Amino acid sequence: MSDASINTTTQTGSQIGDAGFGDYFALLKPRVMSLVVFTAFVGLVVAPQGVHPVIAFASILFIAVGGGASGALNMWWDADIDRKMRRTQSRPIPSGRVTEGEAFALGMTLSVFACVFLALTANFMAGFLLAFTIFFYVAIYTMWLKRWTPQNIVIGGAAGAFPPMIGWAVATGGVSIESILMFALTFAWTPPHFWALALFTKGDYANAGVPMLTVTHGRKATRAHILGYTLVLALVAVALGVTSVGGPTYMAIAVVMNAMFIKGAWDVFRRNDDHSDADNHKSERGLFKLSLIYLFAHYGALLIEAGLKPYGFGGWG
Repeated sequence: MSDASINTTTQTGSQIGDAGFGDYFALLKPRVMSLVVFTAFVGLVVAPQGVHPVIAFASILFIAVGGGASGALNMWWDADIDRKMRRTQSRPIPSGRVTEGEAFALGMTLSVFACVFLALTANFMAGFLLAFTIFFYVAIYTMWLKRWTPQNIVIGGAAGAFPPMIGWAVATGGVSIESILMFALTFAWTPPHFWALALFTKGDYANAGVPMLTVTHGRKATRAHILGYTLVLALVAVALGVTSVGGPTYMAIAVVMNAMFIKGAWDVFRRNDDHSDADNHKSERGLFKLSLIYLFAHYGALLIEAGLKPYGFGGWG
């Protein structure tokens, strides 16, 4: 950590120790946590075995806490680069409202709490998968991949892809082709999602010394990678649709969403680097916004299929 980590004043004049509940909650990355909770919930609901509502609620709560713990530990380790990036300078640690030691203590405490109690509430497999997810996100992605390779987002994306698999394990005690494909859906979605963002925030990553693909290989290569991963993503989405958790409703939504996503990736791929800022990165911003809807649409469609099955309409009959 840099010497700047022990500064007691900030650009806004805040003092360390001024933190309120909202600052500690912000350490948990609530927006990211919402995706973790939603995909884990879907994985639990679409599983073939039912779960008692109390156990289901407690399990999702512990998964959410574990996801938040990962966010706190990520902010603890990345405090130095967060100070250099415009979009992260207002976070609790760079702004001086929370110390790095407080973030570390919060993250570790919540990690142990979440994993132990998920294992006790649901089963060992679910607790193990949550512990491995936290380890992967913090140690493999945050501490190693993020600052070492432009493939950081590709490999590190596994951390965000585990929640539906954890939810499935809560209900079944194991994994299956369905949970693996739900994992693969989020895993394949992550690179085009983050690279679209990186295309119009390139300066931030370069200033912070993060070897994002846009920094190391340039915009043209990044756009080609986005298109390639988008095509893989479409195949995974369709493959999930023909499993026991899919059905006509899911498949219809998947076809429409992936057609739109491929069109967006193609528009990004065709952009002229000589005029990359002429329209304020309209294509990249459009693809990024679409990517925010993409996962919720697919996982929402899985919920619809699960809800229709008791009435004889969901699934493939």
